[in-house]
Amino acid sequence: MKRILMVLTSHGELDNTDSKTGVWLGEFTDPYYMLSDEGYEITLASPAGGEPPVDPMSKLTENITASNRRFNDDKEAQAAFASTMKLDAVDPAGYDAVFFPGGHGPLWDLATDEACARIVLDFYRAGKPIAAVCHGPAALIKAAELEPGLLQGKRLTAFTNTEEAMVMKMDNIPYKLEDKLMELGADFRSALIPMAVNVEVDGWLITGQNPASASRTAKALVERLRETA
Repeated sequence: MKRILMVLTSHGELDNTDSKTGVWLGEFTDPYYMLSDEGYEITLASPAGGEPPVDPMSKLTENITASNRRFNDDKEAQAAFASTMKLDAVDPAGYDAVFFPGGHGPLWDLATDEACARIVLDFYRAGKPIAAVCHGPAALIKAAELEPGLLQGKRLTAFTNTEEAMVMKMDNIPYKLEDKLMELGADFRSALIPMAVNVEVDGWLITGQNPASASRTAKALVERLRETA
């Protein structure tokens, strides 16, 4: 059985506001169930360990997905979410792929976390798939700083500047993820229509643009794992 590491943010604060952030719930639950239904064993981890914060906006009716509702009735998954492994205790050698869900939180912690960077570089050097969706690709930033050229010319996507403006968070984040990834050399791609599904696959790297792309990103990871089975 293949094992997948899913890394969640531990950061729940936004800049210049009392509003909260954290994991965007559907970006966790959509991939979690797609991967678990395929028979993969999933381990959840986060920088601080324990239960990650959840972005309150992702629990609003208009943002609830079928997988969110499934999670609400799944005591086993809830228990796993409430007791994530601390990221610096993870041995990357024990996993076949890693998946980074979004929510704005990764812009702060996963983007700067040394343990996260080590995991990304270990997977990269082993030729194992790295998947991320929305703000999840922020998890690549520290690794790309430690290993210059890591993202050079890599075709990828993430939550765009346009989408950031649409959700009115420009004044509450430390930087624009699209700009940061391009500064690191990425060949950034986006859907013609904001918030539309978009997934980019370039070798070991699988990225999804926004919450609507979470399931498709997980599906692309499944397809990649089947190719290497």
